[in-house]
Amino acid sequence: MAWFYNGVEVTDQMIEGHYGYVYCITNKVTGRKYIGRKYFTKAATRQVNGKKKKTRVNSGWQNYFGSNKTIIEDVATMGADSFHREVLYFCKNRTECSYYETYEIFVRGCLLTPDYYNDWVTCKIRKAHLKSNTNTYKEGEAKH
Repeated sequence: MAWFYNGVEVTDQMIEGHYGYVYCITNKVTGRKYIGRKYFTKAATRQVNGKKKKTRVNSGWQNYFGSNKTIIEDVATMGADSFHREVLYFCKNRTECSYYETYEIFVRGCLLTPDYYNDWVTCKIRKAHLKSNTNTYKEGEAKH
């Protein structure tokens, strides 16, 4: 089951230079959606000459269907083919992922309607970490 960005299947080349992504998963049977974020790598440790060394490893993003219990149950019962997975934003860091996930949840009113699986939102965002985007951001328009 692939991820898509602007109608094109996501490739390894497309994710280069990005920390993670914000996504929308749509249940093709019911129309219900889920907004979330995922990082391409996760922290891990490995042994090097008898010492623990911190490293980053693949997070399993290719097979990810979100952290929401209800959507995970629906994927298990309906099958992965009943869902469409779309990347909304490729993000340079954790802060961008948090910002754009929260932005989409609020703009879409995800917590106010049963049309979305989302049932909570939490975020901690530092403006300084978004500063690199100020030159390209235009009011009323989100940066992808």
